[in-house]
Amino acid sequence: MLIPRFYQVEAHDAVITAWKQSNAPVVIEAATGSGKSLIIAMLAKSLFDLSKGKRVLCLAPSKELVEQNSEKYRQLGEQCSIYSASIGKSLRHQVVFATEGTFKKVAKEMGSQFAGVIIDECHKTTNTIKNIIEDMRIGNPMLRVCGLSATPYRLDTGFCFMNQINGKPVGEAKTRNPYFKQLVYYIGARDLIEQGYLTPAVVGDINCESYHIELEKTAGGLYKQEAFEGWGRETSSIVADIVAQSQNRMGVMIFAATVKHAVEIMASLDPNNSRMIGGDINTKKEDRERLVNDFKSQKYKYLVSVGTMTTGIDFTHVNVVAIMRATESISLFQQIIGRALRLHPNKKDALILDYAENIERLCPDGDIFAPEIKAPYQNSGASELECKCPECDGINVFAVRKNDEGLECDVYGYFIDLHKERVLTEDGKPIPAHMGRRCQQSAFDKRTKSEERCDYYWTSKECPTCDFKNDITARYCAQCKEELVNPNEKLVAAHHKHKKNPNLAQCDELLALTTKESISKAGNPMLVVDFTTDTRTFTVYYQTASTNAWFNLQYERFIEATKTQPRTIEYKKDGDFWKVLSFNKPTDNEVLKDAVSKLA
Repeated sequence: MLIPRFYQVEAHDAVITAWKQSNAPVVIEAATGSGKSLIIAMLAKSLFDLSKGKRVLCLAPSKELVEQNSEKYRQLGEQCSIYSASIGKSLRHQVVFATEGTFKKVAKEMGSQFAGVIIDECHKTTNTIKNIIEDMRIGNPMLRVCGLSATPYRLDTGFCFMNQINGKPVGEAKTRNPYFKQLVYYIGARDLIEQGYLTPAVVGDINCESYHIELEKTAGGLYKQEAFEGWGRETSSIVADIVAQSQNRMGVMIFAATVKHAVEIMASLDPNNSRMIGGDINTKKEDRERLVNDFKSQKYKYLVSVGTMTTGIDFTHVNVVAIMRATESISLFQQIIGRALRLHPNKKDALILDYAENIERLCPDGDIFAPEIKAPYQNSGASELECKCPECDGINVFAVRKNDEGLECDVYGYFIDLHKERVLTEDGKPIPAHMGRRCQQSAFDKRTKSEERCDYYWTSKECPTCDFKNDITARYCAQCKEELVNPNEKLVAAHHKHKKNPNLAQCDELLALTTKESISKAGNPMLVVDFTTDTRTFTVYYQTASTNAWFNLQYERFIEATKTQPRTIEYKKDGDFWKVLSFNKPTDNEVLKDAVSKLA
């Protein structure tokens, strides 16, 4: 008999409480590795019992998850049926695990027999699933619905639920037309790491020259992965860095952009110690199963994946994830990271290596477990900007740059002031109104007899030796090969990286602080303090009348230090909360400035 963890019981109880109050669809957000299969099994058993023997439907998007979830239910000592064309169709038992494509044919006919529907990977809730539920509600208007997901949000619509746990609306900026009404329970990856149920994650340094790629999107808003093909030297350098950082580690998963890109990666790996899977390769079921089982048995160390192996299969020995593709999907990014977080007796941490700047794009606060969720195109203004190239007259479409001052722009995509003059930087360069760097247009060059890309840059890095314009991420000049990164820039880069990681101690100028008296969940008086620095705004909670001497000391230190407003504040993120370390120390920017002046 399985013994559930405490949070699995809490999640189960939260859903049952919500179900007793309403038939509105609810959600559990539970991180990868939390044991969602067991929570589903517990919910199915309880709903079956509460409804006095009515049927319960458990949907999953793949046969692997159907089998996994049904097995957990059987481990509770209960019997169930599977209704999926790729496995077998049976409705003998009252609890049914199914795939949507198979069950939709009997949903209306059998709806009155069911008490509820439980949806695994509910961020993938399709119109088919919604139609299944509507058909079943014809027979049972009080049908209960619960979704579970480690990542309950979508690229196109943001969060898939309307209200947070505290009942507050998520808001239009973060969700659009959500199917589920209420998030009733949350257990995050960081919580599970602290409680010892997942492996701690470490974001590794990139010790090589990364790709210098300007990512372009398809009409559907997805990155064109072909951009990662053909970078032989850079790919080889990245693979060498992965191998070097993985010398004393067990299993390495490398996520490639395309099959061609995966082949280029494999060219730099030991063929006896690496395999590739996904895309249009290994299509035979027996071949894929052999590759998976051999990797689990550690018969080879490196698994290069193309568009697969992100969910449904657990490789507990994996302690390195190398991401060599870009993704616009926060959900996919979190699933990829989760491949390395499972517990294993011989691993102390999980090394995350991001060679495609996903962390920078998706987690602007630097916390890989706290991505920024948005519902795109919610603002009334345009989200894209058409601008003409001053050199070739070609039309480019780029994402707009933040424009708090409400500036207009000219036809070439530069900000202009009220006098129709271009707005300039301190260096005298015009400021683009978009995020594009280089013109995307190409023209046929009669001399080379090939398509040549226009070399106009809105934003560039000029070589101090030959004045050639390079992409702003370039480390070496494309023309004379001179190194473009000087010691000062390396120091500044390290500083910026530090500032993006809130889990490291930060010291900023304190712009404002506001206080508000409140009551904690335990009923104790507390002071809620909002600190605003030149970097971010964060909240700290002080207990004002605690029986704990440590809490009292923290409150007393705060009162003493803020009799007059401090000039600076040192702080860090600790789990889901922030804590103050000290006041009136030199800021990180001041420390950087001093270090740069010493190098001069």
